[in-house]
Amino acid sequence: MATIAKSDQFVYSKRVEWSLFQRAIGSGLVLVLLLLFAAGTPARAQKDFCFSKNISFNAGERLTFQVYYNMGFIWINAGNAVFSATRTEINGRKALYLAGDGRTDKSYDWFYKVRDLYESYIDEETLLPLRFVRNVNEGGMKYKHDAIFHRGKKEVVNNGKTYPITPCTQDVLSAVYFARNIDYSLYKPGDRIPFEMFLDDKVYPLYIKYLGKERIETRRGVFNAIKIVPLLIEGTMFKGGEGMAVWVSDDKNHLPLRVSSPIIVGTIKADLMEYQNLRNPFDALVSLK
Repeated sequence: MATIAKSDQFVYSKRVEWSLFQRAIGSGLVLVLLLLFAAGTPARAQKDFCFSKNISFNAGERLTFQVYYNMGFIWINAGNAVFSATRTEINGRKALYLAGDGRTDKSYDWFYKVRDLYESYIDEETLLPLRFVRNVNEGGMKYKHDAIFHRGKKEVVNNGKTYPITPCTQDVLSAVYFARNIDYSLYKPGDRIPFEMFLDDKVYPLYIKYLGKERIETRRGVFNAIKIVPLLIEGTMFKGGEGMAVWVSDDKNHLPLRVSSPIIVGTIKADLMEYQNLRNPFDALVSLK
């Protein structure tokens, strides 16, 4: 029976760690997009995710996140993600164009280049998605999904294929902005807020668990925050369940301040670093670094 030399085992182990690190960078950028993302109070919760009034963000808002990867005792600056909202029209309807742009730091592009763009066109009044585009380029692998929501027919057409949806189905990006308008003061710690999200070719039943309020210190500063835990979709890097934690500002903006989640090897963390054109005063801010 053949044996593997210790030196070969070491090289193989390092290659596995390196491969996982590469994949982690791409997953970390997507992590911010999946941050908000059952039944403690179903009637109220379903209303929260359907036909909500926008009081948390404006067209013109821009948020920049720094994404870090940890394996062992070292935190590595892996990349950044930028979220923006602008006013537009789609099929003659007033709409908001939401964009989430994630990319690796240039120093990592030579071995694992990530350029991910998520776009959502949402109805300005209901905040429900009308179109969702997912354009992914990770390590040379490219794919695109273009989903058109037909609300009246209760269906979505994604890359030519039709799937049934419910009247309140969200996409990945619209769910983030929709959840920012939830009135968390109506919930008790442990309550679950269910919603449905369409991704690629399936509608996923998910929920957000409200955990309460606490003060948090990030790389940007100190903030009064609301802590929530979203149910994750199981994938190649993330385990399904409640492993991810999200802190949003305890004010009317409900800005995502920090997202943290374990992955297969190590931990991914994303901190809000810059913000522009907020709709409301940033009352949750205690101090900046």
